[in-house]
Amino acid sequence: MVVDNRGLEPPQPMVRILQALGQLGPGDELVALMDREPRLLYAELERRGYTWEFTASEDGPRIRIWREPAP
Repeated sequence: MVVDNRGLEPPQPMVRILQALGQLGPGDELVALMDREPRLLYAELERRGYTWEFTASEDGPRIRIWREPAP
């Protein structure tokens, strides 16, 4: 799933990401296109059991979010 958060003012990008995470199924991942690094989001993702990877590329910042499979 891809969520385009470019051009949105805080807290909308974080709100949209957290809402979209509720729609992910097992093994799915979310990619959010961003204008900036969502540092305030990281603690909430950790609390909810998600793993993330933030990258800044030529296309702009993006964060990939997924849940590790249970052992």
